[in-house]
Amino acid sequence: MKKLDRTFYERDTLIVAKELLGKYIVHKIDGKEFIGRIVEAEAYKGAMDKAAHSYQNRRTNRTEVMFGPPGYAYVFLIYGMYPCMNIVTEEEGNPCAVLLRSIEPIKELEDMAKRRFNKTYDELSKAQKINISNGPGKLCMAMDITLKDYGVDLCGNELFICEGEEKNTFEIVEAKRVNIDYAEEAADYLWRFYIKDNPYVSVKKR
Repeated sequence: MKKLDRTFYERDTLIVAKELLGKYIVHKIDGKEFIGRIVEAEAYKGAMDKAAHSYQNRRTNRTEVMFGPPGYAYVFLIYGMYPCMNIVTEEEGNPCAVLLRSIEPIKELEDMAKRRFNKTYDELSKAQKINISNGPGKLCMAMDITLKDYGVDLCGNELFICEGEEKNTFEIVEAKRVNIDYAEEAADYLWRFYIKDNPYVSVKKR
């Protein structure tokens, strides 16, 4: 599979978010290669986006990587417990990112099942198999993505995104982002994108 280069990420965040769908995220760790197909992503447009951590160019220890070059991992904790992975986009100094919301597990399913439920994959119910990675915290747990991956270069060889093995024939749904009611008018932006009818999507549009 061909790894995405930095020019892929150095574009408008909305375009990157859409084009990440169908791509494969790969995490090489402890001699294993975890792979998931990206099926849902959210765009965050930096200084002008009231839902973004970097709204009004808010620069903190947490958001610092967002102000750097595109193609780096921005990992943060929700509820102080669960890591979520974002990908820095656009030109350096413009703190935008794409949140990976859901993946379809492809490789190392046994390890994913053990990490999420302490069971073998065959022991999982149908609902648990979907629940492995149908949310931003869940996918990070399944893929063993943690705060140690903050600032990792996604053009490197440890954590990266690759082209899909098949042509994208799916339909993309545009929807509101999730759990950002505080963001006033930005809560209504249709900046969440997902593959229509994919069972791993976290929240379906009504």
